[in-house]
Amino acid sequence: MEHASIMNKKRRVSDQLLEALIYLCAFLAVGLLLGIIGYVFWRGFRTVNWSFLVTEQSPTKGIMGIAGNIVNTLYIVVLTLLAATPIGVGGAIYLNEYAKPGKFVSLVQFTIETLTGIPSIIFGLFGNVFFGKIFGYSMLTGALTLTIMVLPLIARNTQEALRTVPDSYRSGALGIGATKWYMIRTILLPSAMPGILTGVILAIGRIVGESAALLFTAGSGYYLPKGGMGLFRKLFESGGTMTIELYLQMAKGKYDVAFGIACVLLALVLLLNLLTKYLAGRLNVENRK
Repeated sequence: MEHASIMNKKRRVSDQLLEALIYLCAFLAVGLLLGIIGYVFWRGFRTVNWSFLVTEQSPTKGIMGIAGNIVNTLYIVVLTLLAATPIGVGGAIYLNEYAKPGKFVSLVQFTIETLTGIPSIIFGLFGNVFFGKIFGYSMLTGALTLTIMVLPLIARNTQEALRTVPDSYRSGALGIGATKWYMIRTILLPSAMPGILTGVILAIGRIVGESAALLFTAGSGYYLPKGGMGLFRKLFESGGTMTIELYLQMAKGKYDVAFGIACVLLALVLLLNLLTKYLAGRLNVENRK
């Protein structure tokens, strides 16, 4: 006699339709991604060459290059992360490990969630009025504005990463006499590092892809830093990232150049995603055993 089992039951038509719908949605999502990437590379790969990547733009000489914009993009990513990562990770550690549940913690978490949903152009307006009054149109103004934008992203990912660490790790470390900060520094943070790193990389992706806020704060300069002190002076100079230059080229009707910049941006995003998977695997404590 055949035993009654879930595996032996006849599949209903509604289950088959639902499974087909799930597969259709999955293929549609993958198809849209591949279609967008394929179309952008098809339109822009002919524009991208070595000269395009390493040459500074010069409208008077008729030279088109994005070297200055690439440097500006990397510069503002570093500046933003230097400010946002310690604050975001530190705030998440406080909320998750030190603060007692109550109205204050609920208020802070509600504020973080609200900041996540604010349109970037409002951040740009605030940065222009607040930071711009002090530093003018500059890379520093743009970086400080983006710091406020990506703080919720880093803080929320760090909180979720810390919550995935078993409580037995905490009680075990404290039980053998470790201080709370020593336990956080040597046990919690290494265990949660893959999740924290994912939040940082997602923040980098948002910084690289941001345009509205930077257009109001950092400006659209495309020059490379000059001289030994050029990187320091760049803090207080206008600097347009690749997304700003893409927007300006589209406004001028130079679609080939715009798609070329889009190719470089997509390649950068793909590299960041691969880097996330690689570093998350290497930093995962369980994989070291």
